[in-house]
Amino acid sequence: MTREIRVVPYDDNWPVLYDQEISRINSVLEEEIISVHHIGSTSIPGMSAKPIIDILLEVKDIVKIDRYDNQMIALGYKPRGELGIPGRRYFSREEPQDVRTHHIHSFQTGNVGLERHLAFRNYMIAHPEDVKTYSELKIVLARRFQWDIDGYISGKHLYMERMETVALEWYRSLNSSNK
Repeated sequence: MTREIRVVPYDDNWPVLYDQEISRINSVLEEEIISVHHIGSTSIPGMSAKPIIDILLEVKDIVKIDRYDNQMIALGYKPRGELGIPGRRYFSREEPQDVRTHHIHSFQTGNVGLERHLAFRNYMIAHPEDVKTYSELKIVLARRFQWDIDGYISGKHLYMERMETVALEWYRSLNSSNK
C-alpha cells in the first residue's frame, strides 16, 4: 500500500497527544518501563513533521515486551518486532485505518538506540537553526516524493547521518561536562 507523505507545520497539540498516549501505554507496559520520552520531529518545537507521535520507551528487559503483543493490539498497535534495528521492539498505530498516528520504539536500558534518539531530540531543541534547515529539507522531499516513502527516506539519509553524529558528539560532551 502506498501512503501519501505529508509534512505539516509544528502543532502545539503534539505534546498533548503524546501525554494522552503515555497513559494508555502505561496501562499495559507500566511494569516493564523505566522511562518514556517524546522523540522524533513532533517533539521538537517549531519542527515541521509528518504528524506521527514517536514514543521512546526504556525498558528493563526487551524480550519481555513481546509478551504484551496482544494487549498492544487491543490498544490499536501493530507489533512489528525489531523491524531492522536489533534490540528494538517497534509498534505502529494506525487510526483511522491506514493513517499512521503513533510509533513506539522500545529499547532495553543501555542500548545505544536510547542515547541516539535523545541526543538528536535535545540537540535540535538547542539548535533552532538546524530545526529550520531540517524542516525545509523534509518539506521539499515530501513534495518531491509525495507517494514514495523510500525516496523520502533516502533523501534524508545523508543529512540524518551527519546530524546524528553531530548530535551524539554534542550530547556526550554535555554529559561528560556535567560529571
